Amino acid sequence: MNGSFAENIRDFAERAQAGIDATIREIVIEIGSSVIRMSPVGNPEIWAANVVHRQANKRAADDYDFKVSVRNTIINLNESNFTKAGNLKRGVKYAKPLTKTERDQNFNVNGLVAGKDYVGGRFRANWNFSIGSVDNSFRIHPDPTGAEATARLVAGAIEFKAGETAFIVNNLPYAIPLEFGHSTQAPGGMVRVTVARFQQIVLEAIRNNQV
Repeated sequence: MNGSFAENIRDFAERAQAGIDATIREIVIEIGSSVIRMSPVGNPEIWAANVVHRQANKRAADDYDFKVSVRNTIINLNESNFTKAGNLKRGVKYAKPLTKTERDQNFNVNGLVAGKDYVGGRFRANWNFSIGSVDNSFRIHPDPTGAEATARLVAGAIEFKAGETAFIVNNLPYAIPLEFGHSTQAPGGMVRVTVARFQQIVLEAIRNNQV
C-alpha cells in the first residue's frame, strides 16, 4: 500500500465518499423541496363559507343587471318613448348595468365572510429538517412561498453524511388531513406523491454525482 498506486486508491476512495455524500444530500434536498413546493397555502377565496357568500352576492348583482335589461327592453318596445328622430324623449332614460366597481362595492361580489386578514403559508413554514433526531418545534410566522423552509432544509442538508439519519417532518395537527386530501390544492398529498418519485429522484442524484 505504498507509492502512487496506494495514493490513487485513497484518492478514489475519498472522491467516492464525497460523491456518495453529495448524492444523498441532493436526494434529501429534493425530497424536502418537493413536499414544501406541494404544500397547500391557505386561500380564503376558496373556503366554503366565502364561496357560498360570493355566489349569493353574484346572483344578486346578476339579478339587478337582468332587471336593468328588462327595463331597457320595455323602453325600446314602446314607440312613445322616442322622438320622430329616434332619440329618447326627455325624461326617459335607460337604466345602467352595474360596473365592475359597483358589483364589488354595492354587492360585495368578491367579499369575504371568513379569513379577511388571514395570511396563508403557516403549513409550509413548519416543515422541519433535522439529523439524528426529530425536530418537534413549531413556527408561528407564515412562509407563503416556502423560501425560508427550503433555505433551512438546504443549510441543514450540507451537514448530512452517509450513515446518518435525516428527518423531514411537519408537526402541525392538520398535516395528516392535508396529506390525505383535505385540500383541493394537494388532493394526492405531498409525501405520498414525493415517495412515488423516490426512485427517479435517486437515479437523477446518482447521475449528477458520478465519480
